[in-house]
Amino acid sequence: MNQYTRMIVVLVAISLAAGALLAFSYEVTNPKIQEQAQQALEQAVMKVIPGAEKMITVEKEGMTLYIGTDNQGNKKGIAFKTTGSGFSGPIEIMVGYNPKEGKLTGIEILSMSETPGLGARIKEPAFTDQFKGKSVKDEFIPKKDVKVITGATISPTAVSKAIKSSLATVTKIYPVGGDF
Repeated sequence: MNQYTRMIVVLVAISLAAGALLAFSYEVTNPKIQEQAQQALEQAVMKVIPGAEKMITVEKEGMTLYIGTDNQGNKKGIAFKTTGSGFSGPIEIMVGYNPKEGKLTGIEILSMSETPGLGARIKEPAFTDQFKGKSVKDEFIPKKDVKVITGATISPTAVSKAIKSSLATVTKIYPVGGDF
């Protein structure tokens, strides 16, 4: 066997061993990763729906909705994910909605890659708390009925647009004043 053939055989053997090790570590860690992702989702739903202690996942009209209930099964609100296009990439948001009142119950920024100190401030309660109690009939226009962050208008605008556009679909599924 010449030198090149031997090098190829050794490289293939190393590649196969590395691939097998990677596949094994994926199989071992993936269930834990999925469990943690599910826990993070449930925590976000509980945070945006006050009084919710459990969640029921529902698929309607191409959307995944999470109905928050208390321990007795009383419905407390609906949560849904929406995504806006921020300055540095997508902004994923969990939104809480109470159809009976037609108001938002809260928002939680799930993921974003906005500029630290500027656009990243959309995660702060000073920004997110302004959406609690906001009517679905509001315009969600930055600088008008949504406070913006100085020096970071794109990020708050992305959040507002994402919420407003998704609310249009959600309110068709669960109209204001209706049951859910």
